[in-house]
Amino acid sequence: MISRRQLVTSAAAAAASSLPALAQTPPLAKMKFCLDWARQGPNAYVDLGKEKGFFREVGIDATIDRGFGGGRVPVDVASGAYDMGQGDMGPTLKFMAQNPDTDLIAVAIWGDKSLMSVTVRADSNIKVPKDFEGKTLAAPETDSGRQLFPAFAKANGIDMAKINWMTVTSDLREPMLLQKRADGITGAVTSTSMSLKNIGLDTSQQRIMMYRDFNVELYGYCYLTTRKFIAANPAVVRNSLKALFKSLIYANNNRAEAIAVLKKIEPLTDVAIEAERQVISFERMMLSDYVSKNGLSVIDPARLVRAIRTIEDAYGLPPKLTPANVYTDAFLPSLAERRL
Repeated sequence: MISRRQLVTSAAAAAASSLPALAQTPPLAKMKFCLDWARQGPNAYVDLGKEKGFFREVGIDATIDRGFGGGRVPVDVASGAYDMGQGDMGPTLKFMAQNPDTDLIAVAIWGDKSLMSVTVRADSNIKVPKDFEGKTLAAPETDSGRQLFPAFAKANGIDMAKINWMTVTSDLREPMLLQKRADGITGAVTSTSMSLKNIGLDTSQQRIMMYRDFNVELYGYCYLTTRKFIAANPAVVRNSLKALFKSLIYANNNRAEAIAVLKKIEPLTDVAIEAERQVISFERMMLSDYVSKNGLSVIDPARLVRAIRTIEDAYGLPPKLTPANVYTDAFLPSLAERRL
């Protein structure tokens, strides 16, 4: 005889088998991402995008770490320490030119103009690039401005043998100039100018020489990965770029919100300073007439060739790199998703 419990169990099983199978949510793909520098206004958009769910909505579980200089990002990504990263195109080209067998490749170049600079005190006797000869410059070895200084020197007739370098940590770079222990410092203007202002040397007390104003034509920020990672994870690269561009454009249109997220993550954030850094990054690197007309990461091949040759020439390297060696647009989101 069948018991009442057996009847109930059988009925429940039959009912369950007649229901449609519940849709299974696929697991998020993990992606480890490296910023180029400390968490500051210019890169707050990445954390903002994660906070808004832009990565999760395209199936990406993103881990975002601070960086330690544009010169280190290519090394960290090429080594596999990070799946993708935000770097500066100048040091990236230098790394590629010096390591021709590298697997590294840029999958987007969204900085239309370079932010690299060398800064001295406004009361200094350094007025033109040639005046740097015999002077001391302070910067970390991985600093993008330091790594690209040979291109600035080559373009302006500076004898590199007459430049004295003081290697310092990132937190000591600006104090060296403030205290007159160094004659100048190199770096992205977003970092150096605001950090100097934050410790008492206002922008009116700084003389900033932008490399681009002295015959060095380079692109700015880019997104990097390796061909090996692309081959194994093409959808992760494609979807990560979709989330990054959405984050970037959203932050440009909602700048205060991006800084608020930065403050949430880094409670000691000086909101005014970081908001100003953010403005400099967006207004002086990303936004341009060319970008307004064409969209982000629409690259002029001839200009990219000139940038490559600038780096190779500055370091005395044979002209080997081509745009196809260093950049691919195959994983970019649609042009409509890259318009500001």
